[in-house]
Amino acid sequence: MLFGIAYLIFTPTRHVSSHRADHAIINSKDNVTVDTSTGLRRFFRKPPRLPPLLTPDEMRTSNTSVHQIDVDASKWMGKQQQVREAFIHAWSGYKKYAMGFDELMPLSKRGIDSLGGLGATVVDALDTAMIMGVEDIVNEAGSWIETHLAEKISQKGQVNLFETTIRVLGGLLSAYHLSGGASVETTSVGPKPIVYLNTATMLADKLLVAFTSSPSPIPFSDVILRDNSAHAAPDGLSSTSEASTLQLEFNYLSDISGDQKYSLEAMKVLKHIKTLPKVEGLVPIYISPQTGEFSGQNIRLGSRGDSYYEYLLKVWLQQGANQNSNLTYLHSMYEEAMKGVRHLLVKKSVPNGLVFVGELPYGASGSFSPKMDHLVCFLPGTLALGATKGMTKSKAMRDNLLTFEDLENLRLAEDLVKTCVETYLVTSTGLGPEIAYFHVEDYFEEGYDGGNKSSKYLNDIIIKPADRHNLLRPETVESLFVLYRITEDPKYREWGWQIFEAFEKYTKVSSGGYTSLDDVTSVPPNRRDKMETFFLGETLKYLYLLFGDTNVVPLDKFVFNTEAHPIPVNGADKRQ
Repeated sequence: MLFGIAYLIFTPTRHVSSHRADHAIINSKDNVTVDTSTGLRRFFRKPPRLPPLLTPDEMRTSNTSVHQIDVDASKWMGKQQQVREAFIHAWSGYKKYAMGFDELMPLSKRGIDSLGGLGATVVDALDTAMIMGVEDIVNEAGSWIETHLAEKISQKGQVNLFETTIRVLGGLLSAYHLSGGASVETTSVGPKPIVYLNTATMLADKLLVAFTSSPSPIPFSDVILRDNSAHAAPDGLSSTSEASTLQLEFNYLSDISGDQKYSLEAMKVLKHIKTLPKVEGLVPIYISPQTGEFSGQNIRLGSRGDSYYEYLLKVWLQQGANQNSNLTYLHSMYEEAMKGVRHLLVKKSVPNGLVFVGELPYGASGSFSPKMDHLVCFLPGTLALGATKGMTKSKAMRDNLLTFEDLENLRLAEDLVKTCVETYLVTSTGLGPEIAYFHVEDYFEEGYDGGNKSSKYLNDIIIKPADRHNLLRPETVESLFVLYRITEDPKYREWGWQIFEAFEKYTKVSSGGYTSLDDVTSVPPNRRDKMETFFLGETLKYLYLLFGDTNVVPLDKFVFNTEAHPIPVNGADKRQ
């Protein structure tokens, strides 16, 4: 059987035109998606195929034996299955104690509505279950959405525009695509795709008021669903990242619904930000919906800044990259920003030279802070994706497609993801803190190490008491997944497995679910009573994909929104 798997992976397949209007693919191999528990199951009709991973010549000259390929495939399929089992365990706790609530409190065994009460975990987890082929959960989540979500959307109160868009709207749109979308053949599991599309449209119509009621192109941050009204946050400001991390979802909804109003409103934000003054492409983390101007000078790629840079690239990629000249300004803004990152924010730690991205809390003329949020660990994956546009590095090099800037960004991506991993390995639990500081020539605080005395980087990384919590965040494993897909270096899988084992050891709750931690530097760690929706929607999804077939959800056919919901590139399933 293992030999058969290797044969499927390496056998050349003929090319089929990708200019069809039918449904884009979750798996670019021969009309099937690989599911380690249920075998091979037909998922979509006549998908375009990708070239084999190795050419016949490469196969002949490779020193890797078929037996070794079989062993490696079996090893990682086994690890992938363990991630799938973790997902089922996480869902079991949520279903038992919190079904319909936004999040599970696994220690007190109850649910909590911390995101507006739209059942965020249900929607966030759905496409993960689809990708993993866990049909029971697809049925349970899909049935709940079909039965309850529309009513909640019409009756609930305040929700955050950004969080609701990336988690709920993004989850519905991805579920629409993965369940068959506009294709004739759909999956037999869960509701029909139109249920997800109709619910997404209903939600988006409510969220649009954040754009249309604002006096500037910058939307208000909060929406009252039952009143069809919106307002600014208490301080009157919107986060730059939140206002600029809506476009993938609204553009795709316009693409599949045929109604351009969603895209038009969302894209006004980026078109407006294009006109604002920046610091070498970098922007402050707050922006005013009243004036449309940036507020303050704080520049960082952590909270309130991060996904602005991510969406500059991904919106351009999703809309067809250089095929659409109207959006080339987004790629130019992205490239300028990454140059700014390398020039102004990238430093090395003392004594061992870890490359990290710091902050400029008072702008370019102020002092540099060697502080790096875990959220910044999205950046290695984004840099790698921007360099190769989703293809492997070897193919991009072979076809002479990488510029000097691409190579610089790819090198930085590999350096940064190592640093992100070391913030895990330096702790007693093997799990990363929410925030790390780095020892540099003019800054060091003793007594705040991660607790793992055998780590080479014990004195490079500073973890303050207030920053030692772990929220089950996905950003590091997200970048490991992207870097593995692009570089094909197995060390990224090995690092991912170490992180997964630490999650299993310290965050798993026996009665169901996983929990956040108070302090990753002490063993046993005190546990927080919360399982964030993104643990099912992102962290476990990226780990599952990291250990699996690289043709499943290929990076040149999909972009992941900032909540890990895959969206097909270039409107691949427009309605007929």
